[in-house]
Amino acid sequence: MSDNATITENPLLIGKGLPPFEAIKPEYVVPAFEQLLAKLDADLASLSAQLEPTWSGLVEPLDRLKDPLNWSWGAVSHLMGVKNSPELRLAHETVQPKLVQFYNKLSQSKPIYDAFKALRESDRWATLESAQHRIVETAIKDAELSGVGLSGEQKERFNAIQLELAELSTKFSNHVLDATKAFSLTLTSFEEVDGLPPSLLSLAAQSARAAGEENATPENGPWRITLDFPSYGPFMQHSTRRDLREKLYKAFISRASSGELDNKPSIDRILQLRKEKAALLGFNSYAELSLARKMAPSVEAVEALLEELRRVSYDAAAKDLEELKAFAAAKGVKESSDLKHWDVSFWSERQREEKFAFNAEELRPYFPLPQVLDGLFSLAKRLFGVTITAADGTAPVWHEDVRYFQIADETGTPIAYFYLDPFSRPAEKRGGAWMDECIVRAKIIENGTSTTRLPVAYLVCNQTPPIDDKPSLMTFGEVETLFHEFGHGLQHMLTKVDYPGASGINNIEWDAVELPSQFMENWCYHQETLFGMAKHYETGETLPEEYYQKLLAARNYMSGSVTLRQIHFSSLDIELHHRYQPGGDETPADVRNRLAKTTTILPPLPEDAFLCAFGHIFAGGYAAGYYSYKWAEVLSADAFAAFEEAGLEDEKALTNTGLRFRDTVLASGGSLHPMEVFKAFRGREPSVVALLRHNGLVAA
Repeated sequence: MSDNATITENPLLIGKGLPPFEAIKPEYVVPAFEQLLAKLDADLASLSAQLEPTWSGLVEPLDRLKDPLNWSWGAVSHLMGVKNSPELRLAHETVQPKLVQFYNKLSQSKPIYDAFKALRESDRWATLESAQHRIVETAIKDAELSGVGLSGEQKERFNAIQLELAELSTKFSNHVLDATKAFSLTLTSFEEVDGLPPSLLSLAAQSARAAGEENATPENGPWRITLDFPSYGPFMQHSTRRDLREKLYKAFISRASSGELDNKPSIDRILQLRKEKAALLGFNSYAELSLARKMAPSVEAVEALLEELRRVSYDAAAKDLEELKAFAAAKGVKESSDLKHWDVSFWSERQREEKFAFNAEELRPYFPLPQVLDGLFSLAKRLFGVTITAADGTAPVWHEDVRYFQIADETGTPIAYFYLDPFSRPAEKRGGAWMDECIVRAKIIENGTSTTRLPVAYLVCNQTPPIDDKPSLMTFGEVETLFHEFGHGLQHMLTKVDYPGASGINNIEWDAVELPSQFMENWCYHQETLFGMAKHYETGETLPEEYYQKLLAARNYMSGSVTLRQIHFSSLDIELHHRYQPGGDETPADVRNRLAKTTTILPPLPEDAFLCAFGHIFAGGYAAGYYSYKWAEVLSADAFAAFEEAGLEDEKALTNTGLRFRDTVLASGGSLHPMEVFKAFRGREPSVVALLRHNGLVAA
C-alpha cells in the first residue's frame, strides 16, 4: 500500500457504515490518518471562518466534521483491544500524537467556543429542545476543561500534557497485556493438577497445544495455566497445591511491575501530569477536575458514600475471614490461623460448596452460551418489547468467533445491531469485558433526505472458550458479566435521541453510566429468567429448583468482602487523584498500604503491585471515577427495586415497568441530567437502602 492511498483504496477512509475489518491492515493506519487529518484541518479552518451561532450553523457542521474521524479512530481503537499486534501498536503510536493535536485544536477553538456561548445567550435558545440545551452546555464546559481559556506558555504546556498522557495510557495498557501474556505455568504431573475441575484441565490442555505441546490432552497433560482470568480464577479456586497457588498469585499481583514492562514510572508520571493539568485549569486536584463532569457534586460527597458503605462492609468482611479461618481449622489445616491471600479463593470455594451444597463447576453445563443468549434475548423482549435475532454473515467481523445480532421493535422494524466477541484470546485481546460504540444513532440528511442512522454496539467479554467440541460452558460469574455488558449495550441501542452529542451513552455523566449494566445483573437471579436459560447443554434439562435456591442463598456469600474490595479500589483512586502529592514523602504504593489499614482485612503483600495493572484508572476512563461503580449501583439497585415492588411474578406489571425503564433510562441518553432521568422513572430521588438490602448488609 503506497503512502498516497486514495479514499477508494484505504478502508479506513470509508467513514461510514460497518468497518470492513477483514480489509483493515496495520499498514493502512498511518496513510489514512495523514490524509484524513489534513482534510479535517482544512475543514476546521473553513468552518471557524464562517460560523453561525445557530444549531444548523454550528452543531450540525461540527458533527459532520467529527464523524469520519470518530469512525476511523474508533475502528483502530477497537482493533487495538481485540486484535492487538506489534504492527498495529506501532501504527497507533505513530498516529496518536497527531490525533491528540487535532483534538486539542478543535476543543480549544475560540471561535467555536464563542459561537456556542453566543447561541446560549441568543433568542434562539428558547426554541431548542432540552437535549440541544444539554449538548450546547456540555460543549461549553468541555471546551473550558480542555483549556480553551489558556494562552501562551500555559496552553502549550497543557497540550504537551494531553499528548504525553495519551501516550502513557496506551503504554500502560500494552504493558499489562504483555505481562499477562508473558507468564505461564506448565504442569506435567497429576499431583500438580490435583483438585482442578475437568473444564480447567481441558482449557489448560488446549492452551498447551496452542503453545506447541501438540499431544497435550485433558487426561494426561501437559497442562498450561496462564494469568488470563478463565485460567487463573478457577486455578486459585480449586488447586489443592498451596505452593502453586502462591506462585500464580504472586505472578498475578506483580504483573507489569518490573523490567521493560514496569508500569511504576508511568503511574508516577500520569499522576504528576494530571495534577499539573488540573492546576492549569484552576482546580485544586485532578479529582475535582474529574468531578466537574460527573453526577457527584464533590469529592466530599463521594467520600461520604464510600465511608457509609465502608462502615457497613468492614465488620462483615472481618467476620467473613474469621469464619473462613474457622472453617479451614475444622478441616485440620495447620495454617488456618494464618490464611494467606492465595488461600482465600480456595477456602472460600470449599466453604461455599459445604455451606450451600454446590460448587461453581456444577453449574457450567447448565449455561452453554447459546442457551444463555436465548434467555437474555427473551428477557429483553419481555421487559422492553424488542426482538433480537442472529444476523451472522451480514456484517464484517475481526475474528471467526464474533457474532452479529439485530434488534427490532414491536413492529419488526430494525432499530439497532450489535457485535458479540465473547471468548478469551490472551495472545491478542485485552482482559476484562466492555461495551463500546461502533456506530452512534443520529439523524442524517443527505441530498435533502432525512434518515435515521441506526446504532451498532460492540459487546466484548473474555469468557471460557468452547473446548473439545463442547460449546462455551459459562460460569455463573461469566453469565453476570454478559448481562452487565448487554445493559450498557441497551442504553446505546435503545436510545431515542437523534443528536450524536446526546445519543446512547454520550453526554451521560460517567458515574451514572453503570446504572443499566448493573441493573441487568439482577435478572440473573430472577427465577423465570434463570430457568429460561439454564438448561443442560447435553440433556436440555432445566436447572433443578434446588440449585436455584442454593444460588439465591449463596448470592450474598462474603458480600461484605466483595463490597469492601470495591471501596478499597475507589478510595485509593480518589486519594491518589485528590490528596496525593507526586514526588512527596509517599509513593502510590505507600498510599495504598495506608488506606489498606481501613479498607482491607488482609493487608496487601509487600510485592503486591496491583496499581501496575489498574487499567481502569491509568489506561481507561475511570480516573478519579472508580467510585462510579458504587455510585451507580445505588441507582441500579433502587431501579430494580421498582420491579420488585411491582411484582416480579406479575407479567403485566413487569412489562409496564420495563417499558417505563426503556422510555426513561434507556431512551433518554444524555439529553437530560441523570437525576432527572432517574426521577422520571422512579418518581423520586435514589435511596441507598435497596443496595444494602440486595447485598445482605441490612435486613430485607
